[in-house]
Amino acid sequence: MAHYKAPLRDIQFLLYQVLGAEHHYASLNTSETVTRDLLDAVLDEAAKFAENELAPLNRSGDEEGCELDNGRVRSPKGFREAYQAYTEGGWPSMTGDPQYDGQGLPHSVSMFVTELITSANMAWTLYPELSHGAMNALMVHGSAEQKQRFLPPMNRGEWTGTMCLTEAHAGSDVGLLRTKAEPNADGSYAISGTKIFISAGDHDMAENIIHLVLARLPDAPAGTKGISLFIVPKFLVNEDGSLGERNHVSVGAIEEKMGIHGNATCVLNFEAATGYLIGPENQGMRCMFTMMNAARLFVGVQGLGLMEAAFQASRDYAKERVQMRALSGPKAPEEPADPIIVHPDVRRMLLTQKALTEGSRALAYYAGLHTDLAEFQEAGEQRQQADAMVDFLTPIVKAFLTEAGFESVNHALQIFGGHGFIRETGVEQYVRDCRITLIYEGTTQIQALDLIGRKVVMNQGATLLKFIEKMNACAESAKQAFPEHAHKLSMLASEWGEMTMAIAARAQEDPEELGAAAVDYLMYSGYAVLAHFWLEMAVAARQAMESQGEDPYLAGKIETANFYFQRLLPRTGMHKAAIEAGKAPLMDIASDSF
Repeated sequence: MAHYKAPLRDIQFLLYQVLGAEHHYASLNTSETVTRDLLDAVLDEAAKFAENELAPLNRSGDEEGCELDNGRVRSPKGFREAYQAYTEGGWPSMTGDPQYDGQGLPHSVSMFVTELITSANMAWTLYPELSHGAMNALMVHGSAEQKQRFLPPMNRGEWTGTMCLTEAHAGSDVGLLRTKAEPNADGSYAISGTKIFISAGDHDMAENIIHLVLARLPDAPAGTKGISLFIVPKFLVNEDGSLGERNHVSVGAIEEKMGIHGNATCVLNFEAATGYLIGPENQGMRCMFTMMNAARLFVGVQGLGLMEAAFQASRDYAKERVQMRALSGPKAPEEPADPIIVHPDVRRMLLTQKALTEGSRALAYYAGLHTDLAEFQEAGEQRQQADAMVDFLTPIVKAFLTEAGFESVNHALQIFGGHGFIRETGVEQYVRDCRITLIYEGTTQIQALDLIGRKVVMNQGATLLKFIEKMNACAESAKQAFPEHAHKLSMLASEWGEMTMAIAARAQEDPEELGAAAVDYLMYSGYAVLAHFWLEMAVAARQAMESQGEDPYLAGKIETANFYFQRLLPRTGMHKAAIEAGKAPLMDIASDSF
């Protein structure tokens, strides 16, 4: 069975030697400065919680699942106690506003913790983590009274939150939703409709659940322009903050799913449930995107967390499992066979996992640090640029990290062979759990259209050009230490910009060219961004060894960077060729020919 160990050295190398986290936190206008000592203490405690409290529940939670009993959901054994320990440790309130019982830490700190607890137990992590998105939406769009009523108990972890978008007939086309909101005489609304696929939609771990529900007011315009957002508590909240009677929200079913069995993914029925409008009428999508953008970064970190857990399992197994002899002769002559880590293709899979995991961590953390800048820097051009960078990177983080995550967990299963396909090793659970990350909070295809359409073409590639400038600067600074990699990165930066302009030109003639290019463009972008971060990590490792002396860990960084540039970065060529083929190979085929 897999045993997870928090990768603290890798996280600290990235934060302090690559991303400049100490300077970053010192520059923020926050109520409490995050020092290195504080951040290391947070990471140490989060590692203990992940390893000791959550990891032991991962397989048992998957096997037991959730149970719906007389309208109430029971979580797997141990989940409720782990959640109690989580709230007692103050984890839910880390990034909350101190005005509402939060600790006021920057959002990036929560991202680092999320990676660790997701690696340990993804299904459990969904219960508390969805609350952050709900709290973000309340903080940005809620009234003063709504913030005061709902945020303090959510920050304390006494209440959790959900987002209720999807309806069976609509799927990702939210504009087709039918849930209705009828005004009540007291200023509240009666919410009626059915939502499906609601993660953590009901459970026994917290006192109350605050559902944020998209619904349509009477006479609202059709489509997304006529959608509003409502706060619908599981239990009504009295004026003094105490809990009142059960609201008219019921669990129709717990979805029977491929993975994340320990999380209650619910069908929720709203039958004239009492709700409260958040934000202006018919502006629900704008409000909901505040929640969804945070959720999309979170899902990308889920992909990262599962990459790390699966890599650890397959790496350890490859060192222990003996099978066949090395092609060049025995490496462990005292054993009946050699450990499989000596075989070239096992190394290919392991290095692919390692390169994707550590490169993805750099991308996710870089985006996380920019969420801090977008909120805690003084208002001005730099803050606007940080916000634009988060917008640009979010679809790449969400989609590329989950696609890479699924590739990685499948490599882990392949390394385990038949032992990976059976349940006792825990590897097949990673595959099942990871698969949903490519779908929820916007599929890879939706993220790809968002990237190329909204985040690049609609703003004339302004933020893309900023990142390309960063790539060129990195290449220039690295050309002495790593001339070949620096040259490749420089050429890649030019190619990315030229290819983008070519796609935009074709799309002016035919918008379907955007749809045909979108996913390949997103994957190309992901590999390009990771190339930049791998060169930064290689430079940082080289500098550290020059001052500290030889270190196998740091040497491994440089060797993995070499592998990335030589064996993974060429994938950009495949995606470029597919993009240049245009829409014809896809759209010129008659539907009857399928």
